[in-house]
Amino acid sequence: MKTIPFLKMSGSGNDFIIIDNREAVVPEAQLTRLVIGACRRKMSVGADGMIFIERSANLDFKWRFFNADGSLPDMCGNGARCAARFAFMHGIADRQMAFETLAGTIEATVGDNTVKIRMTEPRDLKTGTILDVEGTPTAVGSVNTGVPHVVMVVDDIEAAPVTKTGRLIRYHPNFAPGGTNANFVAVKENGTIFIRTYERGVEDETLACGTGNVAAALILAHEWGLTSPVTLTTRSGEKLTVHFSTQGGRYQDVFLEGDARVIYRGDLWEEAWRP
Repeated sequence: MKTIPFLKMSGSGNDFIIIDNREAVVPEAQLTRLVIGACRRKMSVGADGMIFIERSANLDFKWRFFNADGSLPDMCGNGARCAARFAFMHGIADRQMAFETLAGTIEATVGDNTVKIRMTEPRDLKTGTILDVEGTPTAVGSVNTGVPHVVMVVDDIEAAPVTKTGRLIRYHPNFAPGGTNANFVAVKENGTIFIRTYERGVEDETLACGTGNVAAALILAHEWGLTSPVTLTTRSGEKLTVHFSTQGGRYQDVFLEGDARVIYRGDLWEEAWRP
C-alpha cells in the first residue's frame, strides 16, 4: 500500500499535517479527499488543516492550505509559520524566505523553533459595528488580515460563549456569503490579553489562530491605543506577538511571531484517509 510521508506540526496549538508535494506525491484529484479524511480526529491523524508545499516559479515555494473541512482559505498565520519551518528543515528555503499564498507573498524568518512572518497588509478595518446576535446588540470590530475576522471584547474570557456565539457570528448575514472568523478578547488590569477564536473551516474553537491574533491586536490598537508589539495569550497558553507600524491612520509592516513546533514525523497510509 502506498504511503505518504508527512510532518505533524503545531503553531501555538493550531495543528497541521504538512506534506512535501513538490513531486506531486498526492494527485490533484485526491487533494480534498485526503484533507478531509486525514484531518479527522481519532479516525486519522487529526488536524485543524493540511498544508502542501509545492514548487514556485518565482519564490522559494508556494503552499496549498486547506481547512479541515476541505475549504481553501486565503491565509493562515500559524500555518504559515509552520510551513516556513518545514521548508527550512527540508532544505527547501533558507532561514529568510518568501512563499506564495492565495493572500499574496509571505516573508518569513525562521529561528530555532520560532518563526516570524510578515503578514499581507490588513484591509477593511472597522470598529463600533453593532451586530444583532439573536436579538442581542453586540459591539464588534472587524478587519481582514488575510482572511476576515470579527473581534469582540468580553469581561470573562473563560465564560465567553465561543462556540455558540462564534458560530452565530461566523454565519451572520452581515458577512455572507463567505462568513467570518470570530474572536473573543479579554484585557486584564495588568495588561495581559487573552484570546479565544471560533474558526471558519474548522467550525469550532481552536487552540490558537494567527490571523485572529493579528486582527485582535489591530482592533485593540485602534480602539484602545495599544502600541506595537502586542502579545496575546492563546487558548493553548502559548503566546503570539504582533508587530506593526502606523502611518496616516493605516496599519502596515504587520508581523506575527510565535512558536512552530514539530510534533512527529510519519507515513500516512491510504486506509487512514479513505472512508
